[in-house]
Amino acid sequence: MPSSPLITLASYLAGEFENQRQAAAEPAWYVHLRLWQRPIQALSSEQKFTFLLEQQNVISGQPPYRQRILQITDSAEVNQLEGQYFALKDPSRYKGAGQDPKILKGISQKDLVTLPNSGAVICYQALSNGGREGYQFESALRDNQLCSFSYGGQTKYVYLGFDVIPQDNTILLKVYDKGIDPDTGRGLWGALMGPFQLTKQASFDLWLYR
Repeated sequence: MPSSPLITLASYLAGEFENQRQAAAEPAWYVHLRLWQRPIQALSSEQKFTFLLEQQNVISGQPPYRQRILQITDSAEVNQLEGQYFALKDPSRYKGAGQDPKILKGISQKDLVTLPNSGAVICYQALSNGGREGYQFESALRDNQLCSFSYGGQTKYVYLGFDVIPQDNTILLKVYDKGIDPDTGRGLWGALMGPFQLTKQASFDLWLYR
């Protein structure tokens, strides 16, 4: 029996991703990123899946950064799911959890910070080629708003979006995240020349530590 769209998306997202091929082809525009999307079993259920996201510049060897939270749930709308992004009250506490899920022990909803304009609409459609079962997904902030957060005493604005597409024996994740100047609409960092295209290197079990 095919999995529901929600469970399918959760299984697609749970894992380690890299854009090594893209970074090698266009090094001026794309750094070599490693992205972890680690399921948080304590904040997940059959109706809701929660992930800690963090990434690392592979070449620099610096510690992971941009720790944030994504929750996905069902939606009352046809062919849609809902996403919600959160910040962490203490991101440094969970640094490295992408590789070591034991760091997430004890995390609760109280550790999450709700951000303005951080809700996402995730549209999906069933695959129709080659008789394969599954779905592809497109996520964008609701009404194309900009999510805002505080950093270094200043308010920062970011656009968040992704596509998830099954390809052959792996998953392609296109990430559109970028910082935005709210006055000019100009991109400041991130996916300035199109999405980061990351392929899945390893999968994480949704329920392993439940």
